[in-house]
Amino acid sequence: MKPSRKFEDLVELISILRKECPWDRKQTHHSIKDNLIEEAYEAVEAIDNNDMEELRKELGDLLLHVVFQTKMASETDHFEIGDVIYSISEKLIRRHPHVFGDTVAEEENQVAANWEAIKLKEGRESILDGVPKHLPGLIRAQRMQEKAANVGFDWAEWKLAWNKLNEEIDEWRDAVENQTAKEQQEEFGDLLFSLVNVGRLIGLNAEDAIRGANRKFIHRFQHIEKSLKENNRSIVDASLEEMDQLWDEAKNNSRDKSNS
Repeated sequence: MKPSRKFEDLVELISILRKECPWDRKQTHHSIKDNLIEEAYEAVEAIDNNDMEELRKELGDLLLHVVFQTKMASETDHFEIGDVIYSISEKLIRRHPHVFGDTVAEEENQVAANWEAIKLKEGRESILDGVPKHLPGLIRAQRMQEKAANVGFDWAEWKLAWNKLNEEIDEWRDAVENQTAKEQQEEFGDLLFSLVNVGRLIGLNAEDAIRGANRKFIHRFQHIEKSLKENNRSIVDASLEEMDQLWDEAKNNSRDKSNS
């Protein structure tokens, strides 16, 4: 079999692997579910890096998992790939009555409100039911806030949310000084939730922000390690003052590059 650009050939390829490859034959829906999550994050990383070549590959990996999961479901007569395609097509048409029906929605917020109203009519008990529990905490917090905002439950402006943020900072400080570890944890969570809210209201993405901060920390910390190693030093033997100096050096180098 040769590589192909046709979707049906990919489906056939997966069918062959399920029959003839011992590893592929052994897999179940549960055994590769974490791989699906991993591939999604690798696609996100490619997007963050503006690497279109890598994104092309990672989207292929995601498509592989869609077809693979569907193939396993078809083996037990639950559904096949045509059912998956029909399901998403039907949903998109049903949830876009302003495009395929008579509903009028000229603004983005109208589209979002209609989307949530349609999902409630489909049988969901809550606007928040559609936010997966296994999402990373910052993403889940922002998605819940966005969904609540879609139906009007939101701050009128970011400055009002900033006041709430300051209130949560004071409550967390009090908890750290006077309360139990459990209460400290709870107040810390409230603070993080409020911080996500303020960022959302001024157009920031909390998960993107923390990933950027993580990358920055890795770059600067590894600069410390590299600089010490070049001088035949181990980081475990370096003083905090030395590490702080090298940290500032990495920080200044990053600023110089961004300004050049």
